[in-house]
Amino acid sequence: MKSQDAMHKLRDELDREIGTDNVKESHLAHLPYLQACVNETLRLHPPGPLLLPHRALQTCQVMGYTVPKDSQVLVNMWAIGRDSMIWNDSLSFKPERFLDSSLDSKGNDFEYIPFSAGRRICPGQSLATMQVPFILASLVHSFDWFLPGNMNSTELDMNEQFTITLRKKQPLQLIPKGRK
Repeated sequence: MKSQDAMHKLRDELDREIGTDNVKESHLAHLPYLQACVNETLRLHPPGPLLLPHRALQTCQVMGYTVPKDSQVLVNMWAIGRDSMIWNDSLSFKPERFLDSSLDSKGNDFEYIPFSAGRRICPGQSLATMQVPFILASLVHSFDWFLPGNMNSTELDMNEQFTITLRKKQPLQLIPKGRK
């Protein structure tokens, strides 16, 4: 809703690939912009800002710091997703950055691990990577979405509340209108 350009591109892709049909799981493989939007959302707004704790198996050096053996290490995914040394224009929502990228959410690329990696990877990762795009595609394809009170999308408050999970401080309220 905040990025109307991305919403229009996503809607165009859905209309082009699906037409007037209902979204089916088989459509997902033909919707690269949809997947890029999901990846970009997970980069900027990971469900858990801190990954589960890890333990250093041996003393090591990380970016000039000594991490002693048996230290508990917390990875801040929220900060990694906004790191300007990794991401160009890191605070902007730009799904295009994932279109020609080899990055995936399976834990192989440490600059983008929304579900963690290795033995601590989220057990629901495979379900989420199939269901979230399917649900998003169904909602965007079936409805036009409006902000209440003729609010402009630039006024949308994207501030977050940090807890175990990450959520918006002000809940998102939208008005759906069925598409024909």
